[in-house]
Amino acid sequence: MNIRFVERIADLPASQWDALAGDNPFLRHAFLSALQESACASPATGWDARYVTAWEGDALVGAMPLYFKSHSWGEFVFDWAWAEAYKGNGLSYYPKLVNAVPFTPVTGARLLAVTNEVRTALLAAALGLASESGASSLHCLFPDEDQAREMAGCGLMLRRGVQLHWRNPGYGGFEDFLADLRNDKRKKIRQERRKVREAGIRFEHLRGEQITAAYWQFFTRCYERTHRQFNSPIALNLDFFLRIGATMPENILLIVAFRDAEPIASALNLFNSSALYGRSWGTLEYHSGLHFETCYYQAIEFCIEHGIALFEGGAQGEHKLARGFLPVTTWSAHWLAHPRFARAVADYLQREAGGIEQYVDELNEHAPFR
Repeated sequence: MNIRFVERIADLPASQWDALAGDNPFLRHAFLSALQESACASPATGWDARYVTAWEGDALVGAMPLYFKSHSWGEFVFDWAWAEAYKGNGLSYYPKLVNAVPFTPVTGARLLAVTNEVRTALLAAALGLASESGASSLHCLFPDEDQAREMAGCGLMLRRGVQLHWRNPGYGGFEDFLADLRNDKRKKIRQERRKVREAGIRFEHLRGEQITAAYWQFFTRCYERTHRQFNSPIALNLDFFLRIGATMPENILLIVAFRDAEPIASALNLFNSSALYGRSWGTLEYHSGLHFETCYYQAIEFCIEHGIALFEGGAQGEHKLARGFLPVTTWSAHWLAHPRFARAVADYLQREAGGIEQYVDELNEHAPFR
């Protein structure tokens, strides 16, 4: 087995990469390539790629998306306090190495390989690169739990997080879902949906080739406007959206809200046969309930209609709890080169884990279901 570091995913065989990645749309060659070729994830934006690849002859048998980072934006596993602690002690936290899908807090495989032997070799190569390059640390973000445990077995420290996900046990329609909720939650959702209808707003679900360049331009306008409104970095651009629209249309759902035949809001989702992932949204007008309808209720209806079992609505957002989402544990794995800081972080993570467990228990106590 031969390990190689590759800077451009476009130089790797897409079919072999996708065979390792499975059906997670964010791990597809097309998605990662679009991020890089559109310059959204590039050295200029602080994402300097070093894809770790394992080969047996001409066959790609393992891969790991890996980036040198010069900041901590776009990761959704927050380590700003660690960086400040380094700075306060006269040390540099950056560059660090991050194994992740840029700007995407979605759980999935991070070591793309069938065998434990290859996954271990990929992780060892990443740790070796961190040591040899002088990077402060290695961070594997949002691995599935099995791979997180494998990483812990290789000496990385585990960290827990929480997201809120919606699950479909086989509802026949949206009313079946509402029937499972407590009366106060059911009433609130119906009120929110009624306000949107009374404002004269209707929705279309656009897929694949239905999403024309004009719709992508409209979505980009909404996305950028909303990010500016909340003073949030604009990570993605029109070139990226056009690329994924052209190369992976079967994985894309664009929900568009119309008022008086004019589009006013939109939400981008990616999906496969088992899960729908809410990614970004934006609006040109404010209407009460429009965010929840565009981002959540329309997506739930799509899941029910198409038999999709899981809807991940993105990171954070306790407001999702009242709308049928329940807490799940997410994972990350961390290695720090500095022994003293490694010990300090290990102690912090142990204390933090207790708080996460208590937080999940509190969320479950307020679950919206009967």
